[in-house]
Amino acid sequence: MGIKDWAAEDRPREKLLQRGAGALTDAELLAIFLRTGTPGKSAVDLARELLTDFGSLKALLDADRQRFCRANGLGDAKYTQMQAVMEMARRHFREVLQRGSALTSPEATRAYLSAQLRGYSYEVFACLFLDNQHRVIQLEELFKGTIDGAAVYPREVAKKALHHNAAAVIFAHNHPSGIAEPSQADRHITEKLKQALALFDIRVLDHFIIGDGMPYSFAEHGLI
Repeated sequence: MGIKDWAAEDRPREKLLQRGAGALTDAELLAIFLRTGTPGKSAVDLARELLTDFGSLKALLDADRQRFCRANGLGDAKYTQMQAVMEMARRHFREVLQRGSALTSPEATRAYLSAQLRGYSYEVFACLFLDNQHRVIQLEELFKGTIDGAAVYPREVAKKALHHNAAAVIFAHNHPSGIAEPSQADRHITEKLKQALALFDIRVLDHFIIGDGMPYSFAEHGLI
């Protein structure tokens, strides 16, 4: 039975229009992107098969061109469409947090940092520099490393903060493993950075760890 034969409230497109995109499963969202299935399979069936094949939605989105295109029902056209969608999402959140915008939405901050850092296969440490009214000055990716970690130097972070005349900062780094939990090294470097920036009256508002799920917030866990 094809999707057109389903009850209207169960069809991914109608479900999205009635209840919003957040109500859809990963497979249903992917099915809307795919638009059509393959012989004998609906778009939802194909989406479920792809998610099983890749292991997760993140793995599918992060796949390189060769891996993506050899999967059933995909190819160069779908790959270019997916890359365009992901880049539009990054640019959307960049505009939301454009220079001069006040950080009034923690959700937008999380989404922006996730969009910027989640796709890397190695660790990247970034800093969001803010003025004294918590308006965005600049986001900079300061350090890059392997999947085992990135060397972070408090002196260099302080120099960048002073260069931007920042009054506050938010740190973020990704865990390519997908596990958004702080290591002892993460806790240690956050404390060192906080102490170094305090010498210049620059506040550390938060440190986000970007993994597969919801970014981990040091502030929400009482670690800032």
